[in-house]
Amino acid sequence: MTRGVAIALTVAFSLTCMDGGTSNAEDWHPSKWGADDTLGAANLITPESVVAAASLVKTGKRYALGQVTSRETPAFGARTFELFAVSHGGVFDGTSDPVGAGRLTTNDDWVLAFMGVGSQLDGLGHVGIDHVYYNGNKVEDFFAPGGLKKLGTDQVPPIVARGIVLDVVGWAKEHRPDSVMSVEGLEMLKGGTAVNRAALEGALARQGLSVRRGDVVLVHTGYMEMADLDQARYMKSTPGIGVEGALFLAGHDPVAIGADTFAIEVLPAEQQGDAFPVHLELLPKRGIYILENMVTRELVDDEAWEFMFVLGQARMKGAVQMIINPVAIR
Repeated sequence: MTRGVAIALTVAFSLTCMDGGTSNAEDWHPSKWGADDTLGAANLITPESVVAAASLVKTGKRYALGQVTSRETPAFGARTFELFAVSHGGVFDGTSDPVGAGRLTTNDDWVLAFMGVGSQLDGLGHVGIDHVYYNGNKVEDFFAPGGLKKLGTDQVPPIVARGIVLDVVGWAKEHRPDSVMSVEGLEMLKGGTAVNRAALEGALARQGLSVRRGDVVLVHTGYMEMADLDQARYMKSTPGIGVEGALFLAGHDPVAIGADTFAIEVLPAEQQGDAFPVHLELLPKRGIYILENMVTRELVDDEAWEFMFVLGQARMKGAVQMIINPVAIR
């Protein structure tokens, strides 16, 4: 993707946040958890729900749901990731002078990166509508260049919940085969395929699942590997959750919704002129967290439909988003 396209996409996303066309500060729907709430759906996690999630562990197998993040990881707009390894004292070739009688040598590293690269948690301060964010918080009341004063991802408590993965590809092979393709032996939905209520209900029924209050719901489109096969194609058009699908899932009160693509939602948007409407429905309106670029294929291959989901993100004060590696345990 050229820098010009990246800048254009970034501007389009910014305009979306400025003009959602559906709400403003005067008619904002307050949070069900009260006028001062800043945690959104994280309020659904209770000691009882954590114990229930732990009861799902039967085999002890762990699944890393986060990507390996690098300079080559495709990212939205102008986002970048740069990691640098240095030896003690700032030496860049690993040959710093040994220290002490034991001749200690060390390596350090530092990162210059957007937190929205690779597998990530979108916090409630990430997306707003006309500069109004979750629970009616106006951007001028919490934004600061040195970090958000409210709604930062550092304030999100550890997310431990029942997790489920919906194999929409498996359902589509039986009911919408025209929406499925195979690329180098990997089955995936075609770019631009919207995953809406029929597909989600069909996947739930096929897998013998239901969405429960306080769940983390992951949608498997199979499209993640397209990022390695054809990055330009991956960034241009992805399958993902449509608005109807998002509202269907949101109606079950999940803590978070994720998918195996960089946006979780279908791109381009279903309605011409819309940009990231699913983000608008989930984050500012309902306080439901978004998990992007979740690694789901191994879960699907193992038919690990239900598991304990565990996320303790790095607590960088005032962060809008955070690079993460959640763990599924079955």
